[in-house]
Amino acid sequence: MPRLYGFDNQALTRVRAQERHVVREAVGRIRAGQSQAEVAAWMTAEGHRGTMGGEWTTMTLGRLLDNPAIAGMERDPATGELRETGREALITPEEFRWLQQRPGRRGSVRSPEGREPDHDYLLAGGLAVCGECGQRMAGGRTSAKTPSYRCQTSFEGRGGCGKVRITASLLEEHVAEHVLGELLRPGAHAALEVARTGIEAGADQLRAQIADLEGSRGELAEPYAQGQVSRDAFVAADRRISEMLKQARSRLRYLEQAVEVPLGGVEDLARWWQHAPFRSRRALVVLLLDKVEVHPARARGVRDVDDRVTLTWRTATAA
Repeated sequence: MPRLYGFDNQALTRVRAQERHVVREAVGRIRAGQSQAEVAAWMTAEGHRGTMGGEWTTMTLGRLLDNPAIAGMERDPATGELRETGREALITPEEFRWLQQRPGRRGSVRSPEGREPDHDYLLAGGLAVCGECGQRMAGGRTSAKTPSYRCQTSFEGRGGCGKVRITASLLEEHVAEHVLGELLRPGAHAALEVARTGIEAGADQLRAQIADLEGSRGELAEPYAQGQVSRDAFVAADRRISEMLKQARSRLRYLEQAVEVPLGGVEDLARWWQHAPFRSRRALVVLLLDKVEVHPARARGVRDVDDRVTLTWRTATAA
């Protein structure tokens, strides 16, 4: 099976820098209004070839741009919804969603028939956690196709209790209401800058951890090549390092969004929130909140979430 363009290996853990640059340029051209046929012709004219050596066509480029792996994502096999994997990426999740949802995108090979529109989960990526077992909750649709957060019994190799689920709109509206309350408090700007400083430090620690893990993976290869480590031991260690790298990269992207939220020059934070892009609102939530704990409902069908949700704020002044 050929590798995916832009990546060095089947596990999608190593990116080819030059190919990533080509993909980013291709996406930029499509966002500027060019069709996939025009972009494919440009790639071929520039001497870029697919992983099997073939020239680019509308179809081959479309298949690449419709693969969520290029954005470090995958589709939930049960619901078809996108979720982040923590692997390396060629483009951002926001760019990928734009490609999939843009009505004027000319030449896409994706068929939207039979698939619900993707829901942007405000608290995905580790912010929402299960109040029963501490497992991070994942976004996904119920059997009734309602966007929800759920504790999964098996997620990225780590099993949760599977006992807690909550409708996404109920939880997100509850969190948004409290976030707005914090943005109206005196000193909100100063509190956000304090939180940003702390998150920047956490991001630096993750970058160092990722560098150490990548170094460990390289060091592991030599004793295996010399026969000092069995294949089973090598595979087990490499798998463990890969899992740790995936989690660290996912967490790093999550924190970097918060560090980059554009608050400079914003005077009325509450008004800004009402009209901010999804990415900016999500980043602001990360700046304010360390975690959102969701507990089981008192009874089936209960929609009151006040006693189900515990907010842990990053700043001492937050209520």
